[in-house]
Amino acid sequence: MNLIVKFKTKTKLRFFSLSILIALILVISSCSNDETQNVVNFKQIVMQDEFDVNGPIDSSLWSYDIGNGEGTDAGIGWGNNELQYYTDRKENITVQNGVLIISAKKESYKGASYTSARIMSKGKFEQAYGRFEARIRLPYGQGMWPAFWLLGNNIDDVQWPNCGEIDIMENRGQEPSITHGTVHGPGYSGGSAITKSYDLVNDRFDTDFHVFGIEWGPQYINFYVDDVLYNQITPDDVPGEWVFDRPFYIVLNLAVGGSFVGSPNSETSFPQTMLVDYVRVYKNNRINN
Repeated sequence: MNLIVKFKTKTKLRFFSLSILIALILVISSCSNDETQNVVNFKQIVMQDEFDVNGPIDSSLWSYDIGNGEGTDAGIGWGNNELQYYTDRKENITVQNGVLIISAKKESYKGASYTSARIMSKGKFEQAYGRFEARIRLPYGQGMWPAFWLLGNNIDDVQWPNCGEIDIMENRGQEPSITHGTVHGPGYSGGSAITKSYDLVNDRFDTDFHVFGIEWGPQYINFYVDDVLYNQITPDDVPGEWVFDRPFYIVLNLAVGGSFVGSPNSETSFPQTMLVDYVRVYKNNRINN
């Protein structure tokens, strides 16, 4: 009888010790600094373009931003010393086989040495808060500057940077494994913007598609690459006014040259392409937009 009691006691102690060990492992795991997290699954899609109709872009969602910046408040070079002229030609932008193709070409065109394309949802789709995402394959090469970003819809009234800008994805073509998530606003724009980069370790953004997204609420903007949350920006992080509390519209473009990336060099091949598989926007039902 004593042996049985001792055996049961030891068994209980071992079970208790094992339970404690498992609990400690779970606590340690939950507190680890691994930034890989599950992306929040917002259920209600309020805007999407799957680019499943060949030909021009969907004019109900997008319009072309044409030119080199001349005549705008930004001025020639779009305020960044960019070298391209944006067109609506099929040579620079088209939808084929389920993908939006934005092509940068080296050619003489209306005084510029390069052409490319930029589209925006201004006046067609604008939203405050929610999840904005796009699945994109980036170009590669010195001087390539692909971007997926948002601008405040009051830009015509208050001008940039007072309207606010959210750069969901910016890439220097000469850095194929690094992307940047950034906000610009009054007192923190240009070289003083609030930003953080993400390094795709042992991989490149020009060899496959990746999902770039933000989850945006009244007091935060979270930046994601695929399922990795790599940056959060809140009002406490900006030295000026928090202007991210109104509807913004979407911009997709591929710039050539500029102060952020420098000019193409002899090793940069053309044409270069930015491929967009889809753009989707979800509404956060917990927030009144």
